[in-house]
Amino acid sequence: MAGHSQFKNIMHRKGAQDAKRSKQFAKIIRELTVATRSGLPDPASNPRLRAAIALARAVNMPKDTIERAIKKASGAASGNDYIEVRYEGYGPAGVAVIVEGLTDNRNRTASDVRAAFSKYDGSLGETNSVSFMFRRVGVLTYPASVIPEDDILEAAIDAGAENVISSPSEHQITCTVESFFTVRDALENRFGTPENAKLDWLPETTVALDEEKARALFKLLDALEDHDDVQNVYTNFDLPDELVEKLSS
Repeated sequence: MAGHSQFKNIMHRKGAQDAKRSKQFAKIIRELTVATRSGLPDPASNPRLRAAIALARAVNMPKDTIERAIKKASGAASGNDYIEVRYEGYGPAGVAVIVEGLTDNRNRTASDVRAAFSKYDGSLGETNSVSFMFRRVGVLTYPASVIPEDDILEAAIDAGAENVISSPSEHQITCTVESFFTVRDALENRFGTPENAKLDWLPETTVALDEEKARALFKLLDALEDHDDVQNVYTNFDLPDELVEKLSS
């Protein structure tokens, strides 16, 4: 179960960017809304809602805000109806980019995403134009401060996970899509609710960038991540950890 440094880099940068976004709560409330409407408003029987609540708690969203969002979403014909969208394309230096969003206006979101790609030297492609370079995986994270590395590694192997990446701040467990719920439930039973539990895109091939090309790419990524309708952005760039830290600060 060797670590995958590039996936760690991508997720590290994403976390740093998320921390700076003033729109973060609004995006999470949108996910809570969609998750609630995808099943029952009870997190015990709605895995997506349980994951959304864990995400909200990880960024210190107040409990009453979470409960209010779920209550509003569970009401009949209340609020906006969001649909899930995905866009794929290439950024500067040929870096592959996958954009996931939740929108109440597909045409508006598609137009805005296309404009961002064009403005920052990228090109928006067709569906599946870059996703073949990624693998869909389940990802769970736990704080490293509360679980010893050996314990999480043993539990992850027993649960059927594929990989564990441990850093000073967190343990990141990856598994196949098919085994995601089994792994999540096994780890939840042993360690409690994870900080994050969701399906992500893991790059199979990467593109090495120098600082100049990385700065050009990050302009596109920042523009996409700033959009209200965009929930997640995934890429296959490859940078040394120290350069990721520098550009994320």
